Amino acid sequence: MPDTSLRVLSLIPPMTQLNTPYPSTAYLTGFLRSRGINAHQSDLALALVLRLFSRQGLQDIHKAVKDVAEPRRSPQLQHFDAQFERYLSTIVPTIAFLQGRDPTLAHRINTRQFLPEGKRFESLEVYVAEDGEDPLAWAFGALGLQDRARHLATLYLNDLADVLRDAVDPRFEFVRYAEQLATSQPSFEPLAEALAAAPNLVDTTLHDLTLQTLHRHQPKVVLVSVPFPGAVYAAFRIAQTIKAHDPGIVTVLGGGFVNTELRELTEVRVFDYFDYLTLDAGERPLLALLEHVRGQRGRQRLVRTFVREHGAVRYINFVEPDIAFDQVGTPTWDGLPLHSYLSLLDMLNPMNRLWSDGRWNKLTVAHGCYWKKCSFCDVSLDYISRYEGASAATLVDRIEAIVSETGQTGFHFVDEAAPPKALKALAAELQRRGTAISWWGNVRFEKTFSPELCLELADSGCVAISGGLEVASDRLLKLMQKGVSVEQVARVTKAFSDAGILVHAYLMYGFPTQTVQDTVDALEYVRQLFENGCIQSGFFHRFACTVHSPVGKDPAAFGVSLQPLPPVSFAQNDVGFIDPTGVDHDLLGRALKKAIYNFMHGIGLEEDVRSWFNGRVPRATVPRHKIARALARG
Repeated sequence: MPDTSLRVLSLIPPMTQLNTPYPSTAYLTGFLRSRGINAHQSDLALALVLRLFSRQGLQDIHKAVKDVAEPRRSPQLQHFDAQFERYLSTIVPTIAFLQGRDPTLAHRINTRQFLPEGKRFESLEVYVAEDGEDPLAWAFGALGLQDRARHLATLYLNDLADVLRDAVDPRFEFVRYAEQLATSQPSFEPLAEALAAAPNLVDTTLHDLTLQTLHRHQPKVVLVSVPFPGAVYAAFRIAQTIKAHDPGIVTVLGGGFVNTELRELTEVRVFDYFDYLTLDAGERPLLALLEHVRGQRGRQRLVRTFVREHGAVRYINFVEPDIAFDQVGTPTWDGLPLHSYLSLLDMLNPMNRLWSDGRWNKLTVAHGCYWKKCSFCDVSLDYISRYEGASAATLVDRIEAIVSETGQTGFHFVDEAAPPKALKALAAELQRRGTAISWWGNVRFEKTFSPELCLELADSGCVAISGGLEVASDRLLKLMQKGVSVEQVARVTKAFSDAGILVHAYLMYGFPTQTVQDTVDALEYVRQLFENGCIQSGFFHRFACTVHSPVGKDPAAFGVSLQPLPPVSFAQNDVGFIDPTGVDHDLLGRALKKAIYNFMHGIGLEEDVRSWFNGRVPRATVPRHKIARALARG
């Protein structure tokens, strides 16, 4: 019989995403309901933004601006104050436009006379053509009415976020909110001080929203899922409100941040806010915990759970098998305001657009990574190391149930690397049933993705693929155990592109022992991949060593040594390392990012890659037509 007496509420804390719900609560709610548990969910990240960026919210922000002494008023605050009436009259229709409820407003937004334009709009000036043409024509073309307006409206929201940051909370961000308080933060003290400080407008707004949510759902247990460091501060503020309101409500913290950064937790003050912390896949620990709350299981039989006991932190792990991936149930978005999310267009990058524009149903093809060898990855942790799939029939059953519930046919498969065999079976099952969806996801660029398979995936609805090329160097790819070569990546990405699928490459710089020559050669490979139509989008990330990766566990094998870690009682993830090459990767990184930004727009593809670097760098040793020849041989 379903247990309706124990009401469980899962919360998404600020800040995660604004265009679509972060999927953790949908997974947990769907699973708990499949086990007869009275489970509900709410997105406080979206609720906070919609409250702050409303007429009343802007009036509250304006009061805070007025309280800032004149000498300390930034140009953004001065502009907001001068244009306040325009902001007040445009905020409601602009939010409605970004929610897809008022698409005809695009015509007024595109006149550039409707929205007040602050500092963020200065970014458009770099696109102004010499002949005076529309500065955004290159990005959106003749058919980009909605896209153009969405980008302008996003700049408008970013202007308002700057005002909020300058006048109310310098830590405020739409994604990385106060993340410096949590990212690899060995001590809880900075977070504790922030939580003890007098609440500002953002804090009080979140406090009110939390109380309203508690009143609406009347939960006995509240689950707070924290995927990123940028959601930690708000998660603790939510728990602080809950405990002040009703200490009897059981609060539980879990999610990606906990799973990666709090594995060595010894800080007891965390338990002033949360009664329990759970690690890794949440289904089994939650079932055990809820049985404990009901009095059906002793504390000694909790699974992968931190508790406070006798004034100290204790980790309890009564070993029980995890819930099989094909038995975790179907995610549900019931209770989330699907028509209120904001479809933003921030960066003019094709793959970034998929992340932030439009509402995608997030689903996992398989748990974990079938490769789990990459030396920069957290392969020792459960979310990577425990690989487990489900049948194509089960996956399509879930897809069809989600489409029926949400009315949305777009899917983002959030796997670490979706297995090609599973994707092939999934495509065939979608085709067999005549289920029409659009989907995209992350893969390894391995040879199994033949031109024939890429066409099958495109026919099933695949619109984009991302994958890690990392450092485009065969020496470094071998060192990081990617299991691919640059030429193989070229052939696979070309097969995807020829099938009409957009390809985004995740790129890396600063990997251990990477030299300046390696970096120049990597950029030359990337230039050729764009030139030959293999990839259409890419982004360079700076390599970060984590304590859970092969590099972090055995740095000597990669030619580096780790910097000593301070005593850790709270978060631990990134760790500094000493690379004997002594290369200034930050300086090189600026050139790499500038180059790839231009490559995505078809600019500079004929130039020597050395032209992107400040100062002298060696000539590329890669033959200028190596990728073209590899494709011809393929």
